[in-house]
Amino acid sequence: MNQILITEKIYVTPELRRKKKMYKFNFIFSIIIIVILFSIYVYASYDRNKQENISQDILESMGAEDDTTISKDDSVWIIALDGEDESNLYTASELEESTNIITDEYVASNGKKYKMVGKIQIPKINVDYPILSETTDSLLKVSVCKFWGSNPNEVGNLCIAGHNYRNKKFFSKVPTLKIGDTIDITDLTNQTLTYSVYDMYTVSPTDVSCTTQRTNGKKIITLITCTNDNKQRVVVKAEET
Repeated sequence: MNQILITEKIYVTPELRRKKKMYKFNFIFSIIIIVILFSIYVYASYDRNKQENISQDILESMGAEDDTTISKDDSVWIIALDGEDESNLYTASELEESTNIITDEYVASNGKKYKMVGKIQIPKINVDYPILSETTDSLLKVSVCKFWGSNPNEVGNLCIAGHNYRNKKFFSKVPTLKIGDTIDITDLTNQTLTYSVYDMYTVSPTDVSCTTQRTNGKKIITLITCTNDNKQRVVVKAEET
């Protein structure tokens, strides 16, 4: 009996006690980190849903007001999608000259003003969003954005950028489109034209060749979003049917 007690006492050494405390500390610390990360995820999801609700308010406002403004912006930025390095930004001077932008302004419930150029609907993937008139990181959280090209339903190449959140929001399902799928674009006169997808491919973040306005007199739209790993860009081209 004494031998057993002595053996047990020797087995539980100070070093083992120290390791046991460290294991407990690491376990508690890991739980805290998991809770923090989960809270960040929940907040980010809440913020995304809140921002998307603004886009639905903007949709409802389309056609409710007759005030339309014409403006020209020669310093438009094509910004990085999904937190990419800002070294990949391009100014308008590095691309082709933009056309005059016809916009309609909407004041949201949060007091902020948003300018839109039209609406995009893709029935196959349940996309129904206003197209905001310019591209910034904050606006991309609200809706899909025009960052280059012609006005909706005009001759030229209307380029539209949207986030890929790997869910059903914004352009997350755009990479699942197929040749022949249809896209509806409604302009500020409430004219809706249908476009058919004729090409899809991926490019590097620095490749902006898809924004060209050389369309040979055709009405073209180009959708751009990230691949699921954020390393490349998915480009979807469609032309008026």
